[in-house]
Amino acid sequence: MAGKLYLCATPIGNLEDITMRALRILKEADLIAAEDTRNSIRLLNHFGIKTPLTSYHEYNKIEKAHQLVQKMKDGETIALITDAGTPAISDPGEDLVRICYEEGIEVTSLPGPAACITALTMSGQMTRRFAFEAFLPRDKKERAEVLKEMERDTRTLILYEAPHHLLKTLGELYEVLGDRFVTICREMTKKFEEKWKTTLSEAISFYETHEPKGEFVLVIEGKSRGKIKEEEKKAWEDIALEEHMAMYEKKGFDRKAAMKAVAADRGISKREVYRMLLND
Repeated sequence: MAGKLYLCATPIGNLEDITMRALRILKEADLIAAEDTRNSIRLLNHFGIKTPLTSYHEYNKIEKAHQLVQKMKDGETIALITDAGTPAISDPGEDLVRICYEEGIEVTSLPGPAACITALTMSGQMTRRFAFEAFLPRDKKERAEVLKEMERDTRTLILYEAPHHLLKTLGELYEVLGDRFVTICREMTKKFEEKWKTTLSEAISFYETHEPKGEFVLVIEGKSRGKIKEEEKKAWEDIALEEHMAMYEKKGFDRKAAMKAVAADRGISKREVYRMLLND
């Protein structure tokens, strides 16, 4: 029988956050694939886990994935761990999982810590709808496109950022999104855990005089639906009423239906549209 891939979540800081099931699987697996074996060996030694270890990271993720899949086809069970948190989230494990599906290898995930969810739940921001963007792209064009998409997103937004890029990223967010609320989290689950709910402008002012340290998670409020409607209404007000009507009539709307659509766009009554057309 073929083996199986276990995605084992490991602590993002506090070692007590690992689950009993994860510890059992790490001990029982034939092999542990780790993003950084030097980092992971400290975790495994702490819990007395002697399972053989192999590296699986961004620079060998495709070639090594096929090697690991072959081992699983031969009946071995493999546990995948990342440096911290849940594998396959902003992590090369995503490719291993995809290839396992292509090759018919069973995959299961052992729930546990994830920095993005940990930050979201203690952020004081809306949690019902959210979008995880991980690290923004480094490519200038792609980065601009992602920021533009984020500008109109009404969901709470979650980003990762390194300390040496933090101030630049905060500045870009302020420029594109405006001065929104942001919760800045670092050292999560550790002794000196910090979470600061502030605004983008206040955060920029602070980090201009205080050197950022540690890895950061930014939880940013989404754009309010009310603001989107205001902007749409203003955009329509810049278009002549007859031109607005003609846009819908070209789509096959009759005069009455076009008036109703125009009224909805402009946030006014259909009667008012009718009166304005008469006066024109």
